[in-house]
Amino acid sequence: MKVNLKKVLLFIFLFIPFLGFAHDVTSADQELLKTGGIFAYLRVGATHMLTGYDHLLFLAGVVFYLKGFKDILKFITAFTIGHCITLIGATYLGITANEHLVDGVIALSILYKGFENLGGFKKLGINAPNLLIMVVIFGLIHGFGLSTKLQSFENGSNDFLAKILCFNLGVEIGQILALIPIVFIITYSRKLTDFPAFYKAVNWYLMIAGVGLFAYQMYLF
Repeated sequence: MKVNLKKVLLFIFLFIPFLGFAHDVTSADQELLKTGGIFAYLRVGATHMLTGYDHLLFLAGVVFYLKGFKDILKFITAFTIGHCITLIGATYLGITANEHLVDGVIALSILYKGFENLGGFKKLGINAPNLLIMVVIFGLIHGFGLSTKLQSFENGSNDFLAKILCFNLGVEIGQILALIPIVFIITYSRKLTDFPAFYKAVNWYLMIAGVGLFAYQMYLF
């Protein structure tokens, strides 16, 4: 039986993110942090990003728009700088907000990226905002979302900054591990003859997912 690689790639790309519904803070995470020391924060941070379907969907949308490795590196670095600032700063200063509200805004960032990738601004007859600036802004928002999750743990006062930094490092490791298959799938898909249809389908999916996740978070809010 001949396997249609295009359909397989589409299936993988669309449904892998929903393996990430372990994204919420769990009692197992809290127990690990209590007994595992500061390096347990590295593990939980990595796991949190690897199962963070909202963060991964946004990153996929960013990478989908880019073609060269240098561009991917530049924009992912900008996103990383943004989320490091708010993850470390907001957690250390104790600045927080309702996690469902923050996650709702993160969902809108997914909607935004799919809309932009499909030329939505051009169709409206307006210029799209500078992508690099928007990636930094969304990085700040995503980092604040990560901070609200970290602050929901009982972190104690001992080695507080070290715990934050280890969690942040874990997030970066998880992000790199998650990006490897995402970049591979997108790079391979560009070689397919019907890549334009694949591109359109995935970005419509991002928009629909963004709306769905926003509605879900507003319901919980």
